[in-house]
Amino acid sequence: MSEPRAAAVIPAGGSGRRMGGVRKQYLELAGQPILLHAVRAFLGHPAVSWVIVALPAEDVGSPPPFLPEGVTVVAGGAERGDSVRLALDAVPHSAEVVLIHDAARPLVTRDVIDRTLDAAAGGAGAVAAIPVSDTLKRVGEGSAIQATVERAGLWRAQTPQAFPRRMIVDAYARAAAEGLTATDDAALVERFGGRVVVVEGSSRNLKVTTREDLRLAELLLGVVQAGG
Repeated sequence: MSEPRAAAVIPAGGSGRRMGGVRKQYLELAGQPILLHAVRAFLGHPAVSWVIVALPAEDVGSPPPFLPEGVTVVAGGAERGDSVRLALDAVPHSAEVVLIHDAARPLVTRDVIDRTLDAAAGGAGAVAAIPVSDTLKRVGEGSAIQATVERAGLWRAQTPQAFPRRMIVDAYARAAAEGLTATDDAALVERFGGRVVVVEGSSRNLKVTTREDLRLAELLLGVVQAGG
């Protein structure tokens, strides 16, 4: 079976609130912006025909010069979901699958992308994820532990998340009509009755949210480049 024609949507409109106002998508990882690492993972994939990046609106008129040729830039919105919705408007109708990936996950691998693509090509939504391995505690008032949560069947969602184009476009259109927002794309598809499956992610596919995450990503990238 031939690979589906895919579009990659990368919401990168964040203001960097958790980084003290510094836009993490522009921070450098091993000498190159985090966003560039994420974009290259999809530009280099043979099934991905379009890469659409949602930038902060004020950056669209003069996009960062590091973005490679062939990347489509659109203005993002106030929240992540707004940026995804605006980027979906730029996805051609000829795309069969849409991959949605966090700009702050610079270490995504070809294998993880392949697994989400394969599942979406079969008609389901797909979420890269890893099983929860830590003991989970439900905590209440005064930091008192209320319960230990059974972790069997629990997974930590990552990106990319992949969907048949019509499935994700319809979910976002219905959410907008109902005034709904979500930080997770699969959650919208699930809400409107779409089938979503989990595929194997990677512990290296971390999301850079803090300075400590950035240092860890530097270490992991060094291991990858060294062949570890």
